[in-house]
Amino acid sequence: MIDIENNKACFVQLWLRLERTRHLLQAQCRRFCIRRVLKVWFGPRATDGFIWEVCSRCQQEGWNELPPPWLHPRPHRELLRAIASVVLGISYYKIDLAALDQAFSEAFPRATPLNVNKKKRS
Repeated sequence: MIDIENNKACFVQLWLRLERTRHLLQAQCRRFCIRRVLKVWFGPRATDGFIWEVCSRCQQEGWNELPPPWLHPRPHRELLRAIASVVLGISYYKIDLAALDQAFSEAFPRATPLNVNKKKRS
């Protein structure tokens, strides 16, 4: 079971865990998709209803294979955002995107950083 919070430290752990899960599933010759990730992370708690809720919030299909997180981070960002919102029971839009994007840069320092809020002015 995973303890999920809406902060940067938790999001760094989720990004790293996502990459470890990708390696685990690849070693088992299994598809790296949303359904498998949720089954590995949550075990029996990952019911069809839970998986459907996460998939509908991130607007992705559960069986579609995901690319590596560091190569194409955008679908994974939406996945982690949906997982956090379902587990915490809060709105999808109340997840701290700045913390999620900073956590990606910390977890994958050599990857191109995510920067959704580009229009900030000082």
